[in-house]
Amino acid sequence: MTKTALGLKSGKTLRRAASLILSSMLLASCATTTQNTTVATTENAVGNPIITHKYTADPAALVYDDKVYLYAGHDEAPPRHEGYVMNEWLVFSSPDMKNWTEHAVPLDVKEFKWAKSDAWASHVVERNGKFYWYSTVEHATIPGKSIGVAVSDSPIGPFKDAIGSALITNDMTKHTQIFWDDIDPAVFIDDNGQAYIFWGNTVCHYAKLKDNMIELDGPIKTIQLPNFTEAPWVHKNKDWYYLSYAYQFPEKTAYAMSRNIEGPWEYKGILNEVAGNSNTNHQAIIDFKGQSYFIYHNGSIPTDGGSFRRSVCIDYLYYNEDGTMKRVVMTTEGINPVAVKAQ
Repeated sequence: MTKTALGLKSGKTLRRAASLILSSMLLASCATTTQNTTVATTENAVGNPIITHKYTADPAALVYDDKVYLYAGHDEAPPRHEGYVMNEWLVFSSPDMKNWTEHAVPLDVKEFKWAKSDAWASHVVERNGKFYWYSTVEHATIPGKSIGVAVSDSPIGPFKDAIGSALITNDMTKHTQIFWDDIDPAVFIDDNGQAYIFWGNTVCHYAKLKDNMIELDGPIKTIQLPNFTEAPWVHKNKDWYYLSYAYQFPEKTAYAMSRNIEGPWEYKGILNEVAGNSNTNHQAIIDFKGQSYFIYHNGSIPTDGGSFRRSVCIDYLYYNEDGTMKRVVMTTEGINPVAVKAQ
């Protein structure tokens, strides 16, 4: 998410008569989840957004052991509050991308004793049977945003601070004069086992990670990308590497391609347009059971949804024959359209 969004007003759109009911459901969701709960099934799912009882943002996704694990920030801003209120992260799992189970809250800011606030965008990867959660928080003593790492033996947690201090702090990057440029971590493990972490706002940073996944291995480098705002995500399809990211502000999603994880990167254009009623645009891209998916957030929940009360959505992703990606078509029915019976 971009700090400049804090001063912007997000529109409020009345979408349907059921908006008051949905708003009541969302206000009732403040209690911390303590047990597994089915939140969407093929019987009651209504397309996009895929989760409607809580506001969810900045999605990351992990495919592991024939399931998809969806990690998201929790927008907790009260109705009509124009600012981010985020204290914890959420996790959901699905065997089919349609039936989703919410698990107990796996991680919150308090786990990082050196941090003081802001459960912003994050990313989870698995290595050697352990799960590493790279999280954006506000540092308590070093001005600005920092990136911490938590670890667990399970993809649903609980996660514990793996270092006891930040992996990346604002004083480690001198390429900008802002205090929120060290945000939005995305970790990619290449075919040869080398892990990389990408992050940034206004400047795209990256570095190698050591095998232990909790230390940088070498210098911090930068990638020049047109109109880079934030939210890098790296994935691979066949022989191509893809670096997608939030572009301009309000944010679209653009992407670049390369034959090498360290570049050079060739800009390819817009992948996703501005997501409805949200200034930010944050994506995860995965392949699951032979299909590619584009996971993102918008602000489409009726009445109180918007830039500070966002909701995760999923649509299909397709590639052209030359390896470029087709523009994402954002839909209300998503990947699980509701069957309408004839009367």
